[in-house]
Amino acid sequence: MAPQTDLTAVLPDGQMFQFWEKEQEYEREIHVNSQHPLASDVNEGTIDRPLKTINAAAQIATPGTRVLIHAGTYRETVHPAMGGTGPDRMISYEAYQGEEVIIKASVEVKDFRPSVGWRVGRGFRRGQVPEGLKIWEIELNPEDFKGYNPFCAVNVLHDRLYLEYDKTDMTPYLNRRGMVFVDGKPMQQVPLYYMLGEKDNTYWVEANGQKVHIRLAGDADPSDHVIEVTNREQCFAPKIPFLSYIKVKGLILAHAATGAPVPQRGALSCYRGHHWIIEDCVVDWANGVGIDCGNECWHHTLEEGQILGYTIIRRNLIRDAGVCGIAGMWVSNMLIEDNLIAGTGWQRMELSWEAGGIKLHNSVNSLIRRNVIRDCYGCDALWLDVGNVNNRITSNLFLNGIESREHIFIECTRDSENLIDNNIIWNVEGRYNKDLLPDEPGSSGWYKTRELDLKNGYGIYLEGTDRLRMVNNLIGKCHKAGFFAKVVAFRISRKRGGTSRENKFFNNLFYDCGEAAIILPNEHNYVDGNVYAKMPGGYLRVMYPEPEMCLDLETWQEFCGFDKTGAVCDLAIEVNSDDLTMEITINQELPLVAVDQKVRTDYFANILDGDLTTAGPFHGLTSSKYKFNIDPRKKPGNEG
Repeated sequence: MAPQTDLTAVLPDGQMFQFWEKEQEYEREIHVNSQHPLASDVNEGTIDRPLKTINAAAQIATPGTRVLIHAGTYRETVHPAMGGTGPDRMISYEAYQGEEVIIKASVEVKDFRPSVGWRVGRGFRRGQVPEGLKIWEIELNPEDFKGYNPFCAVNVLHDRLYLEYDKTDMTPYLNRRGMVFVDGKPMQQVPLYYMLGEKDNTYWVEANGQKVHIRLAGDADPSDHVIEVTNREQCFAPKIPFLSYIKVKGLILAHAATGAPVPQRGALSCYRGHHWIIEDCVVDWANGVGIDCGNECWHHTLEEGQILGYTIIRRNLIRDAGVCGIAGMWVSNMLIEDNLIAGTGWQRMELSWEAGGIKLHNSVNSLIRRNVIRDCYGCDALWLDVGNVNNRITSNLFLNGIESREHIFIECTRDSENLIDNNIIWNVEGRYNKDLLPDEPGSSGWYKTRELDLKNGYGIYLEGTDRLRMVNNLIGKCHKAGFFAKVVAFRISRKRGGTSRENKFFNNLFYDCGEAAIILPNEHNYVDGNVYAKMPGGYLRVMYPEPEMCLDLETWQEFCGFDKTGAVCDLAIEVNSDDLTMEITINQELPLVAVDQKVRTDYFANILDGDLTTAGPFHGLTSSKYKFNIDPRKKPGNEG
């Protein structure tokens, strides 16, 4: 349990986050060791006579049991048969003494032969075959695909209501869920056979899902490589819902052939259970979702007295999830801390509206802190969708949104304050068709009453959201704007539509945003103590009532009464994405601003003892040059 002095765990309502974890004393240990010469699933599970598979242990583990898994690659899906009974009687699945335990939802295949009978060229005539082209085929063994063949199923699942077919390329949605890996690296799926002739390191699946054709990089021979194909949906997932008080620690879970949400079915799945602890794990190359931790789907009925959430997800590496890293629906009291989530969204299914490094619906009383979420493809780093209450997002590093619309998206959240403080929100490229931007030669663009809504690339984006509090954040290198909000009047939730009012911006540092620092839909918000650096003209904006106002700080203060203690400063910031360091050169002293009443720490959890601080997430910066590590999972030393 975190100490009561942990100010980073105080939620917006002033109450401490509800920590429930207790020190465990296990009554029983079961050993699993697939490489032991005496391993067998009929053994009793001692260290000398271990079980051979993890799933065998999962069928006999009872509350108060620790399953200790020895090093090896386990090609299976673990289906726990039982959960624990409370915080002090959990069932734990752990890597034995930190050994490398890999659970793979794939099988190695070797029986390739040359591919014949298919056209390589475009059109109805056989095109010229590139010199040296070698395409191979394999008939999948039905014994490896009992109960689930991902090469027979397309990515998109049963709820397709929200797809906007006119706005998105449907190819990734209709691709097969099955993946192919060469020496641990993924191949790219193509939808038609002839495309194998246009690009190497690709694969194609026949209509019945029984045969796969591959073209290796450099037209190599598959006999010289390790080829794996996915044959299971998940790596660790109960078959029955609502199992709770389960711990998963130190495992590597790879190659899950999950589909695109909804439903949210992860490589590691809580399957509607609560009070799970998922820590020190690696979730690698999930086709759809990495970890699911909520009610899975809005089509499920909520059972009477059902508890959702209360799950701890900490110190994990979740990399290369196709659609979503962590997904949770109707979750409460989630603790998501100290994780690295990287490379999410490579499937480019962001217009399914379930894509993100973290995507939570109806989150209540949750704490998201000290995570690094980076290199998201087309999707958000963090998305809180609908009806979120009393959540805190603090001391996270959001880095490099590759063709992403925004880093943080808070949607249709109206009835309670949520807090975003002390985060670094850096580099959002924007996701839109740049060819549709009209030319505005000469003065032709000067007299429009409001700008076109085509361009994007935001640090924080609100849609029909009220009462969000944003404090001490560094928001920089956003293609369009550091902050943007719009009213969603006709999406009625809890008896009313969204107004985008009562949002608060205190003591943030905005740096080098493409067109604006803040774009407000109306003046019914609060703004003070913010600092702006390297901004274009008209970087403070109010959209309605028209005509839109594009202001500098002086007129922002005069016409709107905002940022009375705000300032413009001369400084330069560089972020090194490789080693997660930052260099700040301050050419004039940063002004002191009043410490926010709800945020008494900075990015590194230093306590703000006095009444004044400097804007942004780093307390006490003066006119100087600094270089320091910005990985929030570490306590850095000043290198400047």
